[in-house]
Amino acid sequence: MDVFEKEFLEEIYRKIYLIRNFEQRVNQLFLKGLMPGTIHLSHGQEAVAVGTCMALKKDDVVTLTHRGHGQALAKGMSPRSLMAELFGKSTGCCGGKGGSLHIGDMGVGAFPSIAIIGASSPIAAGMAFAFKQHGTGQVVCNFHGDGTVNKGDWHEAMNLAAIWSLPMIFMCENNFFGVSTHISDVLLNESLAERAAAYRVPGKTIFGNDPIEVFKEVSRSVVHARNGEGPTFIEAFTYRQGGHKRDDPATYRDEVEVQAWLKQDPVSTFRKRILHDSRFDEELVTHLEREAEEVLEDAVEFALSSPQPPTERALEDVYA
Repeated sequence: MDVFEKEFLEEIYRKIYLIRNFEQRVNQLFLKGLMPGTIHLSHGQEAVAVGTCMALKKDDVVTLTHRGHGQALAKGMSPRSLMAELFGKSTGCCGGKGGSLHIGDMGVGAFPSIAIIGASSPIAAGMAFAFKQHGTGQVVCNFHGDGTVNKGDWHEAMNLAAIWSLPMIFMCENNFFGVSTHISDVLLNESLAERAAAYRVPGKTIFGNDPIEVFKEVSRSVVHARNGEGPTFIEAFTYRQGGHKRDDPATYRDEVEVQAWLKQDPVSTFRKRILHDSRFDEELVTHLEREAEEVLEDAVEFALSSPQPPTERALEDVYA
Protein backbone atom coordinates (compact mmCIF):
# COMPACT_ATOMS: atom_id res chain seq x y z
CA MET A 1 0.00 0.00 0.00
CA ASP A 2 1.25 3.49 -0.82
CA VAL A 3 2.29 5.59 2.16
CA PHE A 4 1.72 9.33 1.84
CA GLU A 5 2.96 12.12 4.05
CA LYS A 6 0.58 12.95 6.88
CA GLU A 7 0.44 16.61 5.80
CA PHE A 8 -0.56 15.54 2.28
CA LEU A 9 -3.48 13.49 3.58
CA GLU A 10 -4.50 16.34 5.87
CA GLU A 11 -4.60 18.72 2.92
CA ILE A 12 -6.75 16.35 0.88
CA TYR A 13 -9.28 15.98 3.68
CA ARG A 14 -9.25 19.68 4.49
CA LYS A 15 -10.05 20.50 0.86
CA ILE A 16 -12.77 17.92 0.22
CA TYR A 17 -14.42 18.82 3.52
CA LEU A 18 -14.25 22.54 2.69
CA ILE A 19 -15.74 22.01 -0.76
CA ARG A 20 -18.58 19.86 0.60
CA ASN A 21 -19.48 22.44 3.24
CA PHE A 22 -19.02 25.32 0.82
CA GLU A 23 -21.59 23.80 -1.54
CA GLN A 24 -24.03 23.06 1.28
CA ARG A 25 -23.71 26.63 2.59
CA VAL A 26 -24.17 28.07 -0.90
CA ASN A 27 -27.32 25.99 -1.26
CA GLN A 28 -28.72 27.40 1.98
CA LEU A 29 -27.88 30.99 1.05
CA PHE A 30 -29.30 30.60 -2.45
CA LEU A 31 -32.60 29.25 -1.14
CA LYS A 32 -32.85 32.31 1.11
CA GLY A 33 -32.79 34.47 -2.01
CA LEU A 34 -29.42 36.03 -1.23
CA MET A 35 -27.69 34.99 -4.46
CA PRO A 36 -28.60 36.09 -7.98
CA GLY A 37 -28.76 33.78 -10.98
CA THR A 38 -28.61 30.03 -10.51
CA ILE A 39 -26.16 27.49 -9.13
CA HIS A 40 -24.86 24.07 -10.17
CA LEU A 41 -23.48 22.28 -7.13
CA SER A 42 -20.73 19.68 -7.11
CA HIS A 43 -21.33 17.86 -3.81
CA GLY A 44 -20.44 14.22 -4.34
CA GLN A 45 -17.74 15.01 -6.90
CA GLU A 46 -15.17 16.61 -4.58
CA ALA A 47 -12.54 13.89 -4.86
CA VAL A 48 -12.07 14.32 -8.61
CA ALA A 49 -11.29 18.02 -8.26
CA VAL A 50 -9.04 17.66 -5.22
CA GLY A 51 -7.15 14.59 -6.40
CA THR A 52 -6.53 16.22 -9.78
CA CYS A 53 -5.35 19.58 -8.50
CA MET A 54 -3.09 18.02 -5.86
CA ALA A 55 -1.14 16.50 -8.77
CA LEU A 56 -0.69 19.84 -10.53
CA LYS A 57 1.66 22.75 -9.92
CA LYS A 58 0.39 26.24 -9.16
CA ASP A 59 1.31 27.50 -12.65
CA ASP A 60 -0.42 24.59 -14.37
CA VAL A 61 -3.84 25.62 -15.62
CA VAL A 62 -7.28 24.03 -15.29
CA THR A 63 -10.37 24.97 -17.25
CA LEU A 64 -13.47 25.00 -15.08
CA THR A 65 -16.95 23.69 -15.89
CA HIS A 66 -20.39 25.14 -15.16
CA ARG A 67 -20.22 22.97 -12.01
CA GLY A 68 -16.89 24.44 -11.05
CA HIS A 69 -16.95 25.68 -7.44
CA GLY A 70 -15.08 22.63 -6.19
CA GLN A 71 -12.59 22.69 -9.05
CA ALA A 72 -11.83 26.36 -8.35
CA LEU A 73 -11.32 25.82 -4.63
CA ALA A 74 -9.19 22.74 -5.25
CA LYS A 75 -6.91 24.74 -7.57
CA GLY A 76 -6.38 27.36 -4.89
CA MET A 77 -9.00 30.04 -5.44
CA SER A 78 -9.74 32.07 -2.33
CA PRO A 79 -13.03 31.02 -0.68
CA ARG A 80 -13.64 34.71 0.01
CA SER A 81 -13.21 35.67 -3.63
CA LEU A 82 -15.40 32.81 -4.84
CA MET A 83 -18.18 33.38 -2.32
CA ALA A 84 -18.26 37.11 -3.08
CA GLU A 85 -18.60 36.32 -6.78
CA LEU A 86 -21.59 34.09 -6.12
CA PHE A 87 -23.18 37.03 -4.28
CA GLY A 88 -22.45 39.30 -7.25
CA LYS A 89 -20.19 41.52 -5.14
CA SER A 90 -17.38 43.76 -6.38
CA THR A 91 -14.81 41.80 -4.34
CA GLY A 92 -15.61 38.61 -6.24
CA CYS A 93 -13.06 36.88 -8.46
CA CYS A 94 -14.71 38.40 -11.55
CA GLY A 95 -15.88 41.62 -9.94
CA GLY A 96 -19.36 40.28 -9.36
CA LYS A 97 -20.09 40.08 -13.08
CA GLY A 98 -19.73 36.36 -13.63
CA GLY A 99 -21.69 34.66 -10.90
CA SER A 100 -21.64 30.91 -10.39
CA LEU A 101 -21.35 30.03 -14.07
CA HIS A 102 -18.38 32.28 -14.87
CA ILE A 103 -15.74 32.05 -12.16
CA GLY A 104 -11.98 32.03 -12.49
CA ASP A 105 -8.65 33.30 -11.22
CA MET A 106 -5.61 33.00 -13.46
CA GLY A 107 -3.46 33.93 -10.48
CA VAL A 108 -3.91 30.36 -9.26
CA GLY A 109 -4.25 28.78 -12.70
CA ALA A 110 -8.04 28.57 -12.77
CA PHE A 111 -9.14 29.66 -16.25
CA PRO A 112 -12.58 31.35 -16.13
CA SER A 113 -15.36 28.83 -16.61
CA ILE A 114 -17.45 28.70 -19.76
CA ALA A 115 -21.03 27.57 -19.23
CA ILE A 116 -21.39 26.14 -22.75
CA ILE A 117 -20.69 22.40 -22.67
CA GLY A 118 -17.50 21.53 -24.53
CA ALA A 119 -16.51 25.10 -25.32
CA SER A 120 -13.51 25.05 -22.99
CA SER A 121 -11.80 22.08 -24.67
CA PRO A 122 -10.46 23.97 -27.72
CA ILE A 123 -9.36 26.83 -25.45
CA ALA A 124 -7.51 24.36 -23.24
CA ALA A 125 -5.82 22.93 -26.33
CA GLY A 126 -4.83 26.45 -27.37
CA MET A 127 -3.23 27.15 -24.01
CA ALA A 128 -1.41 23.82 -24.12
CA PHE A 129 -0.14 24.69 -27.60
CA ALA A 130 1.17 28.03 -26.33
CA PHE A 131 2.89 26.37 -23.37
CA LYS A 132 4.56 23.88 -25.68
CA GLN A 133 5.69 26.56 -28.14
CA HIS A 134 7.19 28.67 -25.35
CA GLY A 135 8.70 25.67 -23.56
CA THR A 136 7.21 26.62 -20.19
CA GLY A 137 6.77 23.04 -18.97
CA GLN A 138 3.20 23.81 -17.91
CA VAL A 139 0.29 21.39 -18.24
CA VAL A 140 -3.37 22.15 -18.93
CA CYS A 141 -6.16 20.06 -17.40
CA ASN A 142 -9.51 20.36 -19.15
CA PHE A 143 -12.26 19.47 -16.68
CA HIS A 144 -15.45 18.37 -18.41
CA GLY A 145 -18.39 16.03 -17.99
CA ASP A 146 -19.57 12.91 -19.79
CA GLY A 147 -21.93 14.97 -21.97
CA THR A 148 -18.97 16.81 -23.47
CA VAL A 149 -17.57 13.79 -25.31
CA ASN A 150 -20.45 14.01 -27.80
CA LYS A 151 -19.60 17.61 -28.67
CA GLY A 152 -17.71 18.51 -31.81
CA ASP A 153 -15.58 20.99 -29.87
CA TRP A 154 -14.24 18.18 -27.72
CA HIS A 155 -13.37 15.96 -30.69
CA GLU A 156 -11.55 18.79 -32.47
CA ALA A 157 -9.58 19.57 -29.32
CA MET A 158 -8.73 15.91 -28.77
CA ASN A 159 -7.52 15.57 -32.35
CA LEU A 160 -5.33 18.68 -32.18
CA ALA A 161 -3.93 17.67 -28.80
CA ALA A 162 -3.05 14.26 -30.23
CA ILE A 163 -1.42 15.31 -33.51
CA TRP A 164 0.58 18.08 -31.84
CA SER A 165 1.43 16.08 -28.69
CA LEU A 166 0.13 18.84 -26.46
CA PRO A 167 0.78 18.83 -22.68
CA MET A 168 -2.85 18.33 -21.79
CA ILE A 169 -5.12 16.17 -19.65
CA PHE A 170 -8.78 15.63 -20.50
CA MET A 171 -10.39 15.01 -17.10
CA CYS A 172 -13.90 13.67 -17.62
CA GLU A 173 -16.11 13.73 -14.53
CA ASN A 174 -18.54 10.99 -15.52
CA ASN A 175 -21.52 11.40 -13.18
CA PHE A 176 -23.72 9.39 -15.58
CA PHE A 177 -26.25 12.16 -16.27
CA GLY A 178 -26.44 15.02 -18.73
CA VAL A 179 -29.08 17.07 -16.89
CA SER A 180 -31.78 14.33 -16.66
CA THR A 181 -30.55 12.07 -19.47
CA HIS A 182 -28.70 8.93 -18.45
CA ILE A 183 -25.48 8.25 -20.29
CA SER A 184 -26.82 4.92 -21.59
CA ASP A 185 -29.36 6.84 -23.69
CA VAL A 186 -26.70 8.72 -25.65
CA LEU A 187 -23.64 6.45 -25.69
CA LEU A 188 -23.03 2.78 -26.46
CA ASN A 189 -19.47 2.82 -25.12
CA GLU A 190 -19.03 0.83 -21.93
CA SER A 191 -16.19 3.18 -21.09
CA LEU A 192 -15.68 6.71 -22.38
CA ALA A 193 -11.95 6.02 -22.34
CA GLU A 194 -12.55 3.90 -25.45
CA ARG A 195 -13.08 7.10 -27.41
CA ALA A 196 -9.54 8.26 -26.76
CA ALA A 197 -8.22 5.28 -28.72
CA ALA A 198 -9.61 6.75 -31.94
CA TYR A 199 -7.05 9.54 -31.56
CA ARG A 200 -4.26 7.26 -30.31
CA VAL A 201 -4.46 9.00 -26.95
CA PRO A 202 -4.03 6.93 -23.76
CA GLY A 203 -7.41 6.50 -22.09
CA LYS A 204 -7.88 5.53 -18.45
CA THR A 205 -10.98 4.82 -16.35
CA ILE A 206 -10.75 5.31 -12.58
CA PHE A 207 -12.97 5.49 -9.50
CA GLY A 208 -13.36 9.22 -9.06
CA ASN A 209 -14.59 9.15 -5.46
CA ASP A 210 -11.15 8.09 -4.25
CA PRO A 211 -8.90 11.19 -4.21
CA ILE A 212 -5.77 9.06 -3.88
CA GLU A 213 -6.59 7.02 -6.98
CA VAL A 214 -7.32 10.24 -8.86
CA PHE A 215 -4.08 11.81 -7.65
CA LYS A 216 -1.97 8.84 -8.74
CA GLU A 217 -3.49 8.61 -12.21
CA VAL A 218 -3.27 12.35 -12.83
CA SER A 219 0.32 12.37 -11.56
CA ARG A 220 1.23 9.75 -14.17
CA SER A 221 -0.52 11.78 -16.85
CA VAL A 222 1.29 14.95 -15.78
CA VAL A 223 4.67 13.23 -16.16
CA HIS A 224 3.54 11.93 -19.57
CA ALA A 225 2.61 15.47 -20.64
CA ARG A 226 5.73 17.19 -19.28
CA ASN A 227 7.92 14.64 -21.04
CA GLY A 228 6.45 15.74 -24.36
CA GLU A 229 4.47 12.53 -24.86
CA GLY A 230 1.15 14.26 -25.43
CA PRO A 231 -2.31 14.23 -23.88
CA THR A 232 -4.15 11.70 -21.73
CA PHE A 233 -7.89 11.15 -21.33
CA ILE A 234 -9.07 10.17 -17.85
CA GLU A 235 -12.64 9.09 -17.12
CA ALA A 236 -13.44 9.41 -13.42
CA PHE A 237 -16.62 7.68 -12.26
CA THR A 238 -18.40 9.88 -9.73
CA TYR A 239 -21.91 11.00 -8.82
CA ARG A 240 -23.55 14.34 -8.15
CA GLN A 241 -25.65 13.98 -5.04
CA GLY A 242 -28.16 16.64 -6.03
CA GLY A 243 -30.00 17.62 -9.16
CA HIS A 244 -28.51 19.25 -12.22
CA LYS A 245 -29.25 22.65 -10.68
CA ARG A 246 -31.30 24.05 -7.84
CA ASP A 247 -34.75 23.63 -9.44
CA ASP A 248 -34.08 19.98 -10.34
CA PRO A 249 -35.45 17.45 -7.79
CA ALA A 250 -33.67 14.62 -9.67
CA THR A 251 -36.70 12.33 -9.54
CA TYR A 252 -35.49 10.64 -12.74
CA ARG A 253 -32.79 8.76 -10.82
CA ASP A 254 -33.18 5.26 -9.45
CA GLU A 255 -33.22 5.35 -5.64
CA VAL A 256 -31.20 2.13 -5.38
CA GLU A 257 -28.50 3.74 -7.51
CA VAL A 258 -28.56 6.91 -5.41
CA GLN A 259 -28.17 4.99 -2.15
CA ALA A 260 -25.36 2.87 -3.58
CA TRP A 261 -23.39 6.00 -4.45
CA LEU A 262 -24.12 7.65 -1.11
CA LYS A 263 -22.39 4.69 0.54
CA GLN A 264 -19.33 5.64 -1.52
CA ASP A 265 -19.47 9.30 -0.53
CA PRO A 266 -15.96 10.74 -1.01
CA VAL A 267 -15.94 12.83 2.17
CA SER A 268 -17.17 10.21 4.64
CA THR A 269 -15.15 7.38 3.10
CA PHE A 270 -11.91 9.38 3.12
CA ARG A 271 -12.59 10.38 6.72
CA LYS A 272 -12.86 6.71 7.67
CA ARG A 273 -9.75 5.95 5.67
CA ILE A 274 -7.50 8.41 7.47
CA LEU A 275 -8.90 7.39 10.87
CA HIS A 276 -7.59 3.90 10.12
CA ASP A 277 -4.14 5.49 9.82
CA SER A 278 -2.33 5.45 13.18
CA ARG A 279 -1.11 9.01 12.57
CA PHE A 280 -4.70 10.31 12.77
CA ASP A 281 -7.30 10.34 15.52
CA GLU A 282 -10.77 11.82 16.01
CA GLU A 283 -9.39 14.94 17.67
CA LEU A 284 -7.12 15.77 14.74
CA VAL A 285 -9.78 15.14 12.10
CA THR A 286 -12.29 17.26 14.01
CA HIS A 287 -9.67 20.02 14.19
CA LEU A 288 -9.24 19.91 10.39
CA GLU A 289 -13.00 20.16 9.99
CA ARG A 290 -13.24 23.15 12.32
CA GLU A 291 -10.46 24.89 10.41
CA ALA A 292 -12.38 24.44 7.18
CA GLU A 293 -15.62 25.61 8.78
CA GLU A 294 -13.91 28.77 10.06
CA VAL A 295 -12.57 29.52 6.58
CA LEU A 296 -16.05 29.05 5.15
CA GLU A 297 -17.80 31.29 7.67
CA ASP A 298 -15.15 33.95 7.11
CA ALA A 299 -15.88 33.77 3.38
CA VAL A 300 -19.62 34.19 3.96
CA GLU A 301 -19.12 37.18 6.26
CA PHE A 302 -16.72 38.74 3.76
CA ALA A 303 -19.18 38.31 0.90
CA LEU A 304 -22.15 39.66 2.86
CA SER A 305 -20.22 42.75 3.93
CA SER A 306 -18.71 43.46 0.50
CA PRO A 307 -20.10 46.27 -1.68
CA GLN A 308 -22.12 45.85 -4.84
CA PRO A 309 -20.28 46.66 -8.09
CA PRO A 310 -20.58 50.38 -8.95
CA THR A 311 -22.85 51.13 -11.91
CA GLU A 312 -20.09 52.97 -13.76
CA ARG A 313 -18.23 49.66 -14.16
CA ALA A 314 -21.13 47.92 -15.89
CA LEU A 315 -19.65 48.23 -19.38
CA GLU A 316 -16.04 47.57 -18.42
CA ASP A 317 -14.60 44.31 -19.78
CA VAL A 318 -17.17 44.29 -22.61
CA TYR A 319 -15.47 43.78 -25.96
CA ALA A 320 -18.25 42.74 -28.35
